[in-house]
Amino acid sequence: MRLSRYFMPILKENPKEAEIVSHRLMLRAGMIRQQSQGIYSWLPLGKRVLDKVNAIIREEQNRAGAIELSMPTLQSAELWQESGRYDAYGKEMLRIKDRQDRPMLYGPTNEEMVTDIFRSSVKSYKDLPLNLYHIQLKFRDEIRPRFGTMRSREFMMKDAYSFDLTSEGAEHSYNKMFAAYLRTFDRLGLRAIPMRADTGPIGGKLSHEFIILADTGESEVFCHKDFVGFDIPGEHTDFDSVEGLKAIFDKWTSLYAATSEMHDEAAFNAVPEGDRLSARGIEVGHIFYFGTKYSEPMGAKVQGPDGKEHFVHMGSYGIGPTRLVPAIIEASHDDNGIIWPASVAPFDIVVINMKAGDQACDDTCELIYAALTKAGKDVLYDDTDDRAGTKFATADLIGVPVQIIAGPRAVANGEVEVKDRKTGARETMTIEAAINRFVA
Repeated sequence: MRLSRYFMPILKENPKEAEIVSHRLMLRAGMIRQQSQGIYSWLPLGKRVLDKVNAIIREEQNRAGAIELSMPTLQSAELWQESGRYDAYGKEMLRIKDRQDRPMLYGPTNEEMVTDIFRSSVKSYKDLPLNLYHIQLKFRDEIRPRFGTMRSREFMMKDAYSFDLTSEGAEHSYNKMFAAYLRTFDRLGLRAIPMRADTGPIGGKLSHEFIILADTGESEVFCHKDFVGFDIPGEHTDFDSVEGLKAIFDKWTSLYAATSEMHDEAAFNAVPEGDRLSARGIEVGHIFYFGTKYSEPMGAKVQGPDGKEHFVHMGSYGIGPTRLVPAIIEASHDDNGIIWPASVAPFDIVVINMKAGDQACDDTCELIYAALTKAGKDVLYDDTDDRAGTKFATADLIGVPVQIIAGPRAVANGEVEVKDRKTGARETMTIEAAINRFVA
């Protein structure tokens, strides 16, 4: 992608409305634009990051055996009236009516709708277990949206829903998502700690929030410091192994970890003082097991091996991609801008032409750009006629992991400079060596 042809509206000044680092940097880097209170457009640079976050989420959901579908954003109020949540949910739900005066709502979550899909299609225990997920825009009319897309009214959610014949089967499904979430956040460059949490309006018997530690976190969290060093389940994790997944769950819940709503001061004080960690945290995922809370009132049941009908046991599992992007920035930035993990960076490499219009610089940059693009790399080529300082500031601000810098003096010697955005380390090498480093 040539920067001269790309839409990336950079802001030179810090926006006054931005209270936290991620909101400020997302606006300055031209990733998002506010349309109204708590509602944002995702501009091309931000959309590239969001797509890469979603791709990793999909890969790990699929790896764990979940199956993707797509459900509508607008839902009939009748389903929510069946479950009993229509009146109980509160003012966060956006209630509307269509032209026939039928009550509708902009879905804040999809337990009712997916239960309706299940009950109309699945009749036998032989079709279980089943886990259905989708990635969709949702709406909750937050009383105080803030921090950009960290806490917005319209947001994107990956929500998955599991169906099992028994509570034991449902526990295994819960452990599958537990392990999948640990893997997902690790691949996004985050260390997420699962903590006991309140079930809230979703309801249920078992719930964990996945929290990353950050100074700008919305709430205080408490945990054992050893969580920071725990090993993440590997890519060859057997998601069919009941014992293996139970071992992962037991390990990651063996030490104290709780959100402020579930905090037990006495239990926390029992942790040796040097091992206690109290910090601010950002929720990046939430999982629930709620048994037959929705299946009973909505009649979602299957015939079991005993020939009798049984209400299915359900769980739900949420990750907010539009919340994850600013969370990653909160965890990875410096005074100059964003530092993206390679897995979600909008581009792999930015090629900076220090003197656009100079034949040698132009030829060198075109050569590098063509070679890296052919090798399958996402390359941003800064071919603008901006000053050197502006080019460097832009490259640092948008956080691309690698910068290849071609200036007249270096190019005359057959060389370019390669900079690592995270460490700031710079290395001069031949043009061929620079290409080979990232093509191999």
